[in-house]
Amino acid sequence: MKYRTLGRTGIKVSPYCLGAMMFGVAGNPDHDDSVRIIHKALDGGINFVDTADAYSNGESEEIVGRALKGRRDEVVLATKAYLPMGEDPNRRGNSRRWLVRALEDSLRRLGTDHVDLFQVHRPDPDTDVEETLSALTDLVRAGKVRSIGSSTFPASDIVEAQWVSERRGLERFRTEQPPYSILNRGIEREVLPACERYGMGALVWSPLAGGMLTGRYRKGQVADTHRAAYGFKHMSDERRLDVVEQLIPVAQDAGMSLTHLATAFAIAHPAVTSAIIGPRTMEHLDDLLAGAETTLDDGVLDRIDAIVPPGTDIGRLDMDYDPPAIQQAGLRRRLSDERSAA
Repeated sequence: MKYRTLGRTGIKVSPYCLGAMMFGVAGNPDHDDSVRIIHKALDGGINFVDTADAYSNGESEEIVGRALKGRRDEVVLATKAYLPMGEDPNRRGNSRRWLVRALEDSLRRLGTDHVDLFQVHRPDPDTDVEETLSALTDLVRAGKVRSIGSSTFPASDIVEAQWVSERRGLERFRTEQPPYSILNRGIEREVLPACERYGMGALVWSPLAGGMLTGRYRKGQVADTHRAAYGFKHMSDERRLDVVEQLIPVAQDAGMSLTHLATAFAIAHPAVTSAIIGPRTMEHLDDLLAGAETTLDDGVLDRIDAIVPPGTDIGRLDMDYDPPAIQQAGLRRRLSDERSAA
């Protein structure tokens, strides 16, 4: 596997990053099997593992920690915090109070004294980004974190964070973890160019579009799969299913599976450092590793561009981030009396 530099950190990572979201009760509840999957990924050349405290409520981190015993030094280990870890309103978000506690909890579950990359899982409009960066800077200076990153940040938030870091002399986000696949190319417009401008590594999640680019979801068919069982609306989006039908012959003509086409596409963009793969079973991992050396020529990429134009999203992932300006009607509508007066 040919390794890439993670932004400008100097850290070398594999183009595929092992995502651990499927390890634990939310995916594969068999700890022994999950450990075997992690070990096989490491033996296959993957040296980058990404997890989060919220994955199976900490269980994923515990599994990763168990798997890395004796192998910690050969792995670039990343985790995240922000999502709720209980009912207490202060056990979530990007405040100093929570991030410091969240990291301590993660280190305990992972069985290590540091992580190589600590990321904020989503933007937190209730917390000043300077508060967040100040806390993360202290964690870096304490030796508990090597680098910091963001996840699913809009381009404007990425730029603001970089400016705050420069003005205040704080550690800056070295990575961004956005959703990216053939079906979700919106980040090509602003997010990926912003990452390139600031020397950030992009670790893209859901390169298989939540499973739609595996070929298991076809128009007019019902796929009885783990992810469909969770009721994600994007899995039945007719626009996305139509595009899948158009992509299947592209993969066939190129002599590869749709899965390999999709993962190769995700790491073809020059701003992308790694694509996060999230196998739930050994079979899933074997298939993904088999396509690790797949590359797409210009002819194949041109055909993909003709089906899904660059910078275009075909529907949305249910797990994507909407800023307050989209979520809250009051931020995008004038008050009724103002409309009447106008």
